Amino acid sequence: MTQNTPDTPATRALKAQRIAFAPYLYPYEEHGGAPFAARFLNLPEHAVIKTLVMENETGKPLLILMHGDRDVATKQLALASGNRLIQPCKPQIAQKHTGYQVGGTSPFGTRKPLPIFIERSILDLPLIYLNGGKRGFLVALHPHDLLRALSPTPVTVAKGTATDD
Repeated sequence: MTQNTPDTPATRALKAQRIAFAPYLYPYEEHGGAPFAARFLNLPEHAVIKTLVMENETGKPLLILMHGDRDVATKQLALASGNRLIQPCKPQIAQKHTGYQVGGTSPFGTRKPLPIFIERSILDLPLIYLNGGKRGFLVALHPHDLLRALSPTPVTVAKGTATDD
């Protein structure tokens, strides 16, 4: 690991769980998201994983990890998670739940433990790149390490792989 790796709750959680990761820094671009990060870092967008903060009909939050080139079918996620409705959280609410700024949300080191769901096909990738807890900062790690550390619930909710919204 290089000395210019940001120190974030996510990197501290990764180190505490002895998960090997490689840092990838890039200039944050407002609304650039996974497509911008993938282009800038010359990574496959499918392997750049978005951490999305959603909430159910009562406002209870959850995280869904999704391929950078796919969208979440929220009706399918609601069904898979046992909820009537799932929708994205407002940015200020998402930050309150996770402790991270939108655009810098990591599933590691959240302010409080949240249920985590993961698009099942992410687990088939040899390496994934997800947010390291700061805008403009990704960490590369093996999906089996994420599975071991976070025990996310695998679901099939990418638009195009299930009944779309």
